[in-house]
This record gives sequence, C-alpha cells and structure tokens, in this order.
Amino acid sequence: QVQLVESGGGLVQAGGSLRLSCTASGRTFRSYAMGWFRQVPGKEREFVATISASGGNKYYADSVQGRFTISRDNAKNTMYLQMASLKPEDTAVYYCAARWDPGLASAESRYNLWGQGTQVTVSS
Repeated sequence: QVQLVESGGGLVQAGGSLRLSCTASGRTFRSYAMGWFRQVPGKEREFVATISASGGNKYYADSVQGRFTISRDNAKNTMYLQMASLKPEDTAVYYCAARWDPGLASAESRYNLWGQGTQVTVSS
C-alpha cells in the first residue's frame, strides 16, 4: 500500500524560503503524477502545483507562480516544493497528493492518495 509522508514545514519570516518534501512508499512512484495543495482553516483546500510522472511537465497556481518550484526525484521516491519569497498569505497546511495517472491535474478530485499535511507559517 502506497503512503505519502510530508516533511519540512515550519515557521519562517516573510520573504524567507522553505522546502517541503513528500516521500512515497511503494515501487510505482515514477508511474504517477503528484501535486501540492494547501488549506487554511475554514477554507477549501486549494491547488498549489503539480508535476507529471516523469517530472518533465509542471503547472502552478497563479498565486505561487515564480515563487514556488515543484520537483521530484524518482530514484528517491520523493517530491519537493521549494518555496521562496514567502508571504503571510502562504500560511496553511500543505498536503501532497498522488494520482494514478502520469499527467498533470489541478483538481483535487483527480487525486487518489493524500498525505497527512505539514504546517507552514509565515510571519510578517
């Protein structure tokens, strides 16, 4: 059974950087696309970024375009989200997700498996 575990969250000042990691168990990591989402209490979970199974295609939400970079290392079964120029409005619980398809997707409903989430707090 595949499981996803996020790490790397924490407290950072506005303008700072943070890198999140999502490690997957299982041997088929390289076969499926991955994504990052985030959620603030009282609001719906929102799309952040997605990466194809090969890592060759990526897509970002407008709110993070140019500041966040999604990547993956299939040899390590790990996906990353490098976050730079962080803003207080980036504060949220960040979730990684996997979908049983190699292509990109921004809709939450397209994902089949979710991690437990990691808190990112950006202070002003």
